[in-house]
Amino acid sequence: MLDIGLTGLFISAFLSATLLPMGSEAVLASLLLKGGSPVALVAVATVGNVLGSLLNYAMGYWANQGWLKRQKPGVMARAEQRFRRYGRWSLLLAWVPIIGDPLTLIAGVLRVNLLWFVGLVTLGKALRYIVLSLLIL
Repeated sequence: MLDIGLTGLFISAFLSATLLPMGSEAVLASLLLKGGSPVALVAVATVGNVLGSLLNYAMGYWANQGWLKRQKPGVMARAEQRFRRYGRWSLLLAWVPIIGDPLTLIAGVLRVNLLWFVGLVTLGKALRYIVLSLLIL
């Protein structure tokens, strides 16, 4: 039963890191309250969420720039402005709703070093899930 929960958490975390309007926090909270291992749940949620962010990075990396900027012009412009202002360190905020997903897309557009991308995004997202887990438990 918990394996199905872990799979559902992974899928939820992955999809919530893409440009789709979803969240994985409720799934994580539910599994924690059912007695799931906090370490396993945080690890699965983090991996799924980071992989979703990598999908955004790849889409930005290979996207047609004109098409991309027409899709969500205000959101993309703000994300690019923040990214240029704060640099790669802004990727620590990839978990933040509304701005996080465009930041990861912009990182791909701007060809941010992949190791820095993965490291900073993973750190930010893992810390978010750890804090959330501590608050729930």
